[in-house]
Amino acid sequence: MKDFKLAVCQMLVKDDKEANLEKAVNFIRISAAEGADLVVLPEMFNCPYENEKFPLYAEHREDSISLKTVSQAARECDVHLVAGSIPEVEGDKIYNTSFIFDSHGVMLGAHRKLHLFDVDVPGGISFKESDTLSPGDDVTILDTDLGKLGVVICYDIRFGELIRLMALEGVDFLIVPGAFNLTTGPAHWDTLIRSRAIENQFYVVGASPARDVDASYVAYGHSLVVDPWGEVLSRAGIGEEIIFADLEAIRIGDVREQMPLFDNRRTDLYSIKKVKR
Repeated sequence: MKDFKLAVCQMLVKDDKEANLEKAVNFIRISAAEGADLVVLPEMFNCPYENEKFPLYAEHREDSISLKTVSQAARECDVHLVAGSIPEVEGDKIYNTSFIFDSHGVMLGAHRKLHLFDVDVPGGISFKESDTLSPGDDVTILDTDLGKLGVVICYDIRFGELIRLMALEGVDFLIVPGAFNLTTGPAHWDTLIRSRAIENQFYVVGASPARDVDASYVAYGHSLVVDPWGEVLSRAGIGEEIIFADLEAIRIGDVREQMPLFDNRRTDLYSIKKVKR
């Protein structure tokens, strides 16, 4: 990993794909003008977070107007980009997919959300992504010019064994586009992002949409960037904004030297292995 500046774009997403894409491009340009090397968009940046909308907004990756638009912006602005996520259609299935581009606008890879958000919290949120979406099957770890990047989406962050596996595979920084809501957000958003950073001693970045109180699903907001010690480097409020943070490579080594978790694990008693499907 090398030192770099990161920008997280907390967008207000509306029921208007063209307007959402225009806003994403504008945010990418502003981020680049402020010196960002990597720009992160939120979960479902082109589409309202509603089951009814996913099929209407879904695109094939080969001819996706959303991906063409933001990858071109990444190329023109000379920035790496984690394009939050969009509804991606393949065959008869729709996935919640994040696409990752280098500073030339070339797609490095994609992450299809592994764990679908099917929950019913009494007195809180009830949502079932599996009504329209299908789960992905691959752990997403990519080598980039900035370092080794891991990507998970929203509900994926709750599964600690997945994140530990990514750390064991050498990930330097984990990007989490996520639309936690007003039930799960206040309770768990900060705690999960900080816990995963502390447990795995790498950077964790949570990228939320801005809060829209008129939406049927209201995002929590509060995007944040956390360092390997669990310190919050930057945090957003609930509205539209771009937050920035400087990620320093030396910080990972320093933290792991002070607190040698990976050396002290009892692998004679337990282990996590990546299984090829």
